[in-house]
Amino acid sequence: MDVVDIKVFVPSKDYEISKAFYSEIGFESEFVSEDLTLFQNGDCLFFLQHFFNEDLANNFMLQVCVSDIDTAYSLCSQSKHKTKITPVQSESWGKVFYLWGPVGELLHITELGG
Repeated sequence: MDVVDIKVFVPSKDYEISKAFYSEIGFESEFVSEDLTLFQNGDCLFFLQHFFNEDLANNFMLQVCVSDIDTAYSLCSQSKHKTKITPVQSESWGKVFYLWGPVGELLHITELGG
């Protein structure tokens, strides 16, 4: 098997709110169908699906690697649709803050490096 790409399908409970959330934090949307939207930032893409399962949503995590954690934090902290955000933390491998989306999905916003 020669894998050339992987895209995740992110759940949503209120599809419109989830679409607004990902737009607020810097992703551009592209209509795919009534129940599926493709989001992109640079070369990174994922699908937002109009599907909700509470167990899945509460255990869903994404690591989003960024080039500038302070710029990312500033943008994400302004989101009207986030449910929670932590301060930026320094770790041995880089910096991170945690951002929870509208259905409880957890985004690890990460700047790798020292």
